[in-house]
Amino acid sequence: MAQIDLRPVRISRDPARRSTQLLSGLALYGISVAMLTRAHLGLEPWGVLAEGVTKHTGLTFGTATGLISVTVLLLWIPLRQRPGIGTVANVVVVAVVVDLARAVLPDQHDLGWRIVFLIGGVALNGFATATYVGARLGPGARDGLMTGLAARTGRSVRLVRTCLEISAVVAGFALGGTVGFGTVLYALAIGPLTQAVLPLTTWRGEPRQRP
Repeated sequence: MAQIDLRPVRISRDPARRSTQLLSGLALYGISVAMLTRAHLGLEPWGVLAEGVTKHTGLTFGTATGLISVTVLLLWIPLRQRPGIGTVANVVVVAVVVDLARAVLPDQHDLGWRIVFLIGGVALNGFATATYVGARLGPGARDGLMTGLAARTGRSVRLVRTCLEISAVVAGFALGGTVGFGTVLYALAIGPLTQAVLPLTTWRGEPRQRP
C-alpha cells in the first residue's frame, strides 16, 4: 500500500471542507473518549494516563487530557514536526468536548450497554482520528508523534500507533489509572482502524478544473 501523504497543508486551500472535517473529527473524538469512560470496562490508553493525572492533581478529565497533549508536543522537537491549526484545535476542542460529553452521558451499569459503549467508542475513535488527521491541518499532539515516528522509522502507522498506546497505558497504570479489557481492545484495534480509514478521509487536493 502506498504511503499516504499526511503533511500539513495551508488552510487557504479548500478551507470550508477541511475546517469542517477537522472540527467534526475532533468533536467525535472527544465523544468517543467520553463513551469509553462511561463504559467502565477499561479506559483507552491515553485515558488511563489522563485518569492517573486527575488522581494526583484534581483536574477534570478533559483538562488533564489537554495538559498531556501539551506535554507530548515537546516530543515533536527532535522529530522536527510542525504544528498547525489542527494541532491547537485538537488540544482545546477535545479537552472541552470530553468534559461536556461526560456531563451528558450517564454512567452505564448494565453489561450490555457497557459493551455497546465500549465497542462504539473504540470504532468511533478510530474513525474520528482518521477524520481529523486526514484534514491535514496539523495533527494532534499524539498523532503528530505517531506520524513523525512513522516517517522517521519507515514503520507503518498501525505499528507505531499501537506502540504509543501501550506506552501510554503503562505510564497511566503506574499513576493509578484504570486498566481493563477495554484498554487492551483499544490498544490492539486503534492502529488497524485508523490505517483502514485514512485512505477514505485524507485530503489530497482540490479536483482539477475542467477546461
